[in-house]
Amino acid sequence: MEHFNLSKGSERIIYKISELNFKLRKLLEGEYPDIWVEGEISNFHHHRSGHMYFDLKDESSKIKVVMFYSDNRFIKFIPEDGMKVLVNGGVTVYSRKGEYQIVVRHMEPKGKGALLIAFEQLKKKLKAEGLFDAKYKKPIPFLPSKIGVVTSLGGAVLHDIKNVLNRRFENYTMIISPSSVEGETATYEICKAIENLNQYKDIEVIILARGGGSLEDLWAFNTEEVARAIFSSEIPIISAVGHETDFTISDFVADLRAPTPSAAAEIVIPEKSELLNKIFSYINRLHKSLPRVTTSLRNQINYLSGDLYKVMTIILNERKSNFRNLSEKLNTLSPLAILSRGYSICYSIPERAIIRNSGEVEIGQEVDILLYKGDIACKVFKKDIHKIKV
Repeated sequence: MEHFNLSKGSERIIYKISELNFKLRKLLEGEYPDIWVEGEISNFHHHRSGHMYFDLKDESSKIKVVMFYSDNRFIKFIPEDGMKVLVNGGVTVYSRKGEYQIVVRHMEPKGKGALLIAFEQLKKKLKAEGLFDAKYKKPIPFLPSKIGVVTSLGGAVLHDIKNVLNRRFENYTMIISPSSVEGETATYEICKAIENLNQYKDIEVIILARGGGSLEDLWAFNTEEVARAIFSSEIPIISAVGHETDFTISDFVADLRAPTPSAAAEIVIPEKSELLNKIFSYINRLHKSLPRVTTSLRNQINYLSGDLYKVMTIILNERKSNFRNLSEKLNTLSPLAILSRGYSICYSIPERAIIRNSGEVEIGQEVDILLYKGDIACKVFKKDIHKIKV
């Protein structure tokens, strides 16, 4: 820092830019180390480094904001331009550019909660990709013999599912792929459990289940990873998460949603007594209707037999007429028919080659003449070549 004497003992203080920015930085950081600021996000940019850069603005002003990856990786929603938020952090100066900014450590949406916004954002994204489309829904098999279940071993859900299945139809096999259903590792474990069950090619359906809870408790079932694991499953999946009023992303992606885990078990396995009652009902209806059906079929056969005879007679007469017409045409083209009109065929002896003109024979040569009835052996005494006038 340099000091210059201007006049009359006054002293002018001159700062370097870096010194001034440093002093302002210390001043702001000391004055506003931990503040809450409300505003609307604009110019949002998520850098490839993971850091987030954006402006916060109100009706008449704005301030620059940075939120480093170490802090923003914990937020549940995706910040967007136009979103109103509350941020918590400290004010500082970015010395290189001489800009003051807020370094944010925590951010939450203003109004709707972060989890609800994250839920709606992911729902919109996956729907646009087609993961909810009906054309991708696999049918749930009727009366499967082997059922996969993804849930926690320690909860009451597994016990409830077993009770319902055993009560309704005991002839089944259950393959359990245990997983946490809440907490930091739940998302990974659920995905892995679904993947493991898909290794069993004879499993016909999977129940993905957990009991009720808050949005935070159910969050593992609202993650993109679990949604894509469900969509990629070759085995149809029933999502049975929470209570009847709870909806999760897994419900929309799954092949079928059940309002509760117990309801999922009821969907998968029909009541054995109901099936037996239906079978007996069908047998009784068959016994009652069989004589009536037999009589009806017999009458139809008799009716059709009469019509068949008429049709066959008509067809046979047509075939006879066609045969006569063809025979007459064939007869007119027959060599015998031509001979019957006074024509004859002359053959050489012994070759039996047809002679078409007199130049093909010699004087004294024997020939055979075929007539309509019989033939004549002759010897050539004279020959003459002339054209027949037509």
